[in-house]
Amino acid sequence: MKFFNPIRLFLFMAVAGVLMFQSCREYEVEQTRPLVRAHNSEVFERWNDVFLQLDRYAVGYRPGPVPHALGYLGFTAYEAVVLGMPQYNSLANLYPGLSVPQFDESLEYHWPAVINEVYAFMMKRFFFHMENTYPNEFSQIEKTRVLLRAKYASETTPDILERSEQRGQEVARVFYDWERTDEAAHNAFLNPQPPYNAPTGPGYWTPTIPDFTQALFPFWGQVRTFALREEEQLARPPIPYSEHPQSLFFGQAFEAYSMVKNIKENGPNAHEQRWLAEFWSDDILGLTFSPPARLIAVADQVVKAENLNLEEATEVYAKMGMTLNDVSVAIWQSKYVYNVERPVSYIRRVMPQYYPDAANWTTILNNPIAGFQGVTPGFPAYPSGHSGFGGGGGKILSAIFEFNSKRPGTYTFTDRCHLYRSEFIGTPRTLASFKDLAYEDAYSRIPLGVHFRMDCDEGVRLGELAAQRVLELPWKK
Repeated sequence: MKFFNPIRLFLFMAVAGVLMFQSCREYEVEQTRPLVRAHNSEVFERWNDVFLQLDRYAVGYRPGPVPHALGYLGFTAYEAVVLGMPQYNSLANLYPGLSVPQFDESLEYHWPAVINEVYAFMMKRFFFHMENTYPNEFSQIEKTRVLLRAKYASETTPDILERSEQRGQEVARVFYDWERTDEAAHNAFLNPQPPYNAPTGPGYWTPTIPDFTQALFPFWGQVRTFALREEEQLARPPIPYSEHPQSLFFGQAFEAYSMVKNIKENGPNAHEQRWLAEFWSDDILGLTFSPPARLIAVADQVVKAENLNLEEATEVYAKMGMTLNDVSVAIWQSKYVYNVERPVSYIRRVMPQYYPDAANWTTILNNPIAGFQGVTPGFPAYPSGHSGFGGGGGKILSAIFEFNSKRPGTYTFTDRCHLYRSEFIGTPRTLASFKDLAYEDAYSRIPLGVHFRMDCDEGVRLGELAAQRVLELPWKK
């Protein structure tokens, strides 16, 4: 016969109580530790403002280094905080040579402080050449870091803040060291016009009037991509070159010629065409931010309007930056494979026998900083960089903001990037979707006079492909 043992029962209950308390304690830690989504997206808003101002004056940064820097900033910030985003995966293991430092998931981090240090660390190194040439703009990096740090110090404890800042610095250092291994990209802005032996003959690109800028970044196609595969990085062949007035090539030149002529002569719909062309230009260093950075400026407006939390914003800027980087690689590789001449060269050389005034035809892209009229960017025409950035950025925004229960494929959006500008028509434009935004950005290059339609068509395709490959990465668990 078994007897009841009160001492044994007491010991059992005591051990069970300890285990239950420990289990509940672990569960409480797991559930109450603040996650990335508990914060707002202000840290990105502040740092993107600084980036856009630096980008406006960054000599040698257009067109490749800008999207490259945005790609690394967005990806680094994502990896620095992804363990505070339970539904998301780290992507670091997809890239040979990249090993992100681990950290104790049971400890608390102030996630905006992590991102604050990532951006400060990376931007000081990406824009180091501006410390002496543009000291006021460069100083905003440290001023922004200190300002945000003071805010975060009032929101958390000293040990959590220190731990968070150390996390941001460690991850940023790893990513910057990894970026340095990409020799085609690292500090390429210091030599944006290396020696380049361009092919010669009818239809091939040559430096254009009036400034005859030499080839910019002819080897940018060798830069590392995040998602776009090597076999996808070359554009489809352009329309065959021809000087016959009934050819497709001649027809595309005639479109650019006639649209610019209509604008200059104030013909039908001339104001709308000029507005479209100037609104999306962003070509001139010192006047506005660059074409790829324009997509960040657009994203900033949407992120703010939608009041995204920090987790959502982290996803937006990682996907956008990585897409813009990959677009730049594919577009510039293709430009220097095909070496298609610009409309101004073809129109002035081929078309005067049919249209005499074509001999003096110029674009409507003016550079008030350098004092040049009728300029064309200093690289081959096909495919269009603007179109690639617009296509890629537009697809990322569409994937995130349009195809959901609230907006099944549309997003009415007013772009106020150039509100109050007086050097060109910066009046805000309202668009019915991000697809419309991408197409406006792309096809604005025709009335400006710097691209053929085929450049824009293929640029959009490559941009959307790059975005699709980024979207296909294993972001979610």
